[in-house]
Amino acid sequence: MKVIGGDIGGTKTRLGLFEATGTSLEKLAERTWASAGHAGLSEIVAAFLAEIGTSCERAAFAIAGPVAGRWARTTNLPWAIDAGAMELDLGIAHVHLLNDLEAVAWGIADLTTSDFLTLNQGNPTATGNAAIIAAGTGLGMAGLFWDGTRHRPFPSEGGHADFAFTDAHQDDLLGFLEAQFGHVSQERVLSGPGLVNIFRYLLHATGSQEPAWFSEAVGAADPAAAIASAAAAGSSALAGQALDLFVALYGAAAGNLALTLMATGGIYIGGGIAPKIVAHLQEPGFMTAFLAKGRMRPLLEAMPVKVILNDRAALIGAARFATLQSRGGA
Repeated sequence: MKVIGGDIGGTKTRLGLFEATGTSLEKLAERTWASAGHAGLSEIVAAFLAEIGTSCERAAFAIAGPVAGRWARTTNLPWAIDAGAMELDLGIAHVHLLNDLEAVAWGIADLTTSDFLTLNQGNPTATGNAAIIAAGTGLGMAGLFWDGTRHRPFPSEGGHADFAFTDAHQDDLLGFLEAQFGHVSQERVLSGPGLVNIFRYLLHATGSQEPAWFSEAVGAADPAAAIASAAAAGSSALAGQALDLFVALYGAAAGNLALTLMATGGIYIGGGIAPKIVAHLQEPGFMTAFLAKGRMRPLLEAMPVKVILNDRAALIGAARFATLQSRGGA
């Protein structure tokens, strides 16, 4: 059976055609498009089908935003996605929509040991619920409920919950962002744009002039990458401080999610940013903030914490979900 899996992000849309045989998935084709250059998802899927010259019966699309039944609106794109309309427009018998982090959760079982980097070993025989947090264009979260036999993924929009500061410095950051956005969610600090927000706050707090390299990066629409690069190269002390604060906030948010879902089975760090800043995540800042939960520290110490290095986890998970739907097993 041929199925299409799709990872629909605010920056790019990735589609793959898979052959599902038994429990295995074989990727036959894959293409990537800039999301912002298209009017909607159907337009991209139609182009993909025309290019690969084949049809399929089932497709599942991982959406960066809340999914309500068979309908979704992307958070960082002006797209409304209707599964029923896509079936009619594209001639695909069964179209499924799921949250992008839920799709990552479905894809984890198909990944190998080399697709992960361990930040905290935790209990080697850990079982129970698990969770995923992923900073990229936005901030996604998902849970994996342990039913005693296997994990059952479910979506979350926890990235839009309130940003919770833990010290006076972060309180000042909150005030700076409130003046711009009103409500300040976790996504305002834990995402590519969030890193830029943190850097701009530090410029403001220190009375520093905006450096030329940052202005040029803003013009090229890639300021977050420029900040991370400057931090890694040690060419900007302020960029280093911004990334350090970003990593600490990431660890704190991951620890909060771990407690909220009682994720004794482990926490996975996904998204496009984590693999690019692995060296910083391995420094003490992330795990120090993750574990800084008072009396709950021993519980968190026992939880495995792993970075997902494979950026196709959502694509694989969407294809896996489509396959399981065909068998009534999802």
